[in-house]
Amino acid sequence: MAQTFDICIRGGGIVGKTLALLLARERLKVALVAVPGAAGPALSDVRAYALNAASRQLLESLRSWPDAEHATAVRSMHVQGDQDGAVHFDAATQGVDALTWIVDVPALEARLAEAVRYQPQVEVVAAPAPAALTVVCEGRASSTREEFGATFHVTPYPQHAIATRLQCERPHGQVARQWFLPDGILAFLPLGGPQGHSVAVVWSVPQGEAAALLALPPEDFAQRLGEASQHALGTLTLSAERAAWPLQLARADRWCGSLPPAGGKAARSWVLAGDAAHNVHPLAGQGLNLGLADAQALARVLHGRDYWRSVADLRLLRQYERERKAALVPMGLATDGLQQLFSRPEGALQSLRNWGMKGFERSNLLKNFVARQAMGNY
Repeated sequence: MAQTFDICIRGGGIVGKTLALLLARERLKVALVAVPGAAGPALSDVRAYALNAASRQLLESLRSWPDAEHATAVRSMHVQGDQDGAVHFDAATQGVDALTWIVDVPALEARLAEAVRYQPQVEVVAAPAPAALTVVCEGRASSTREEFGATFHVTPYPQHAIATRLQCERPHGQVARQWFLPDGILAFLPLGGPQGHSVAVVWSVPQGEAAALLALPPEDFAQRLGEASQHALGTLTLSAERAAWPLQLARADRWCGSLPPAGGKAARSWVLAGDAAHNVHPLAGQGLNLGLADAQALARVLHGRDYWRSVADLRLLRQYERERKAALVPMGLATDGLQQLFSRPEGALQSLRNWGMKGFERSNLLKNFVARQAMGNY
């Protein structure tokens, strides 16, 4: 007898696997379709994500949180403007153990893959399988999204992100560092545990400069990073390849819809989640947090449905869409506004934004509010 599924998830990345595990807890039969090469092997080697407390709690509930060596707690965050403006966040001030955790992507993916392997309600399949509900988690370049008739509205930024890893002369001290520079935004994210000397780099640079930076010999590229980071961690050495991708702000117009019934039988629907539904600038490190929140919200909506409602019920899926679109608005506005503000070279704007950073640093109430939002404590 042919295998039947309640839900087919197209995309076996972090969001797809997390959603599959959440739905399996609801006793739903899930087909998980892997998308070969969705991120690319080079990018997979150097990526690291900043995950907040809400994401950690979710992944821990699925027994998929990496060990301490691959999930480094951030005790403080230093943000430097392009003049003398600066903002500092501290975990102790917030009354928490960590502001966020920098998670090594291969380690997280391995833990999720192991959890999926031992979950009998989830079957990894090579091609899309018929199901009442299809969830699209294929990432920003999803082909299924277009196939289902959703329009992806993209606003490209004139920047590329360059990611790599560094070995540093000085220990990072569990500090995440970010520099808003006249020609880009640079972040050093601590890796390797409390005593680590390794950082993940995300450098947003003008698109016209990306190719030249990627072509530099490793020693010269590390020297450029040292200059941009004001030599905060001493001598730097590249410890991984470099990867780059264009940056954009994007959101699908529709996140759900109906599909023709299979063989004239029960209704079928589709829904988007993660980067297939939305993209934001990486400067706030919230991209994966938003995607994991999508997975959690969709699982919660399906869990709370009336017993007689199908998982394909569009009323449920539209409830999820409204909730997540509303949650996305403030983060999208904040990251886009900061990107636009710090991409302008005019002297008057430089003075204004650094004055604003100084005022923000002195405003404990506003700082605490922003910190709690970023940590996932709403």
